[in-house]
Amino acid sequence: MQVQPPPARKGKHFLQAVREFLYGMLGLEFAGHAQEMRASLESLFMLVTLGDMLGVPVLPPYYSLRLLPYVFPNIKQWKRRVLREREFSDEHDYHLDGL
Repeated sequence: MQVQPPPARKGKHFLQAVREFLYGMLGLEFAGHAQEMRASLESLFMLVTLGDMLGVPVLPPYYSLRLLPYVFPNIKQWKRRVLREREFSDEHDYHLDGL
């Protein structure tokens, strides 16, 4: 015997499904581009502030040391992301949106 959910719950499930469908149609690509842009800007910020770790002196060490407590948790992941080997086409997704 299968138990049917009350009618109010069916409406909530339907609205949730509609929201997820519309998000997938309209907002998913924008959210992906926003995440890619945030990651690239974060990498650029880390390079400018802590580039001397990689041999790129940009800012005086005083300012880097002032920012160190705030960026310390992200340093290991940043160094791994910046120093890994990549192909030329890894950076871009070459979408065919306009075609």
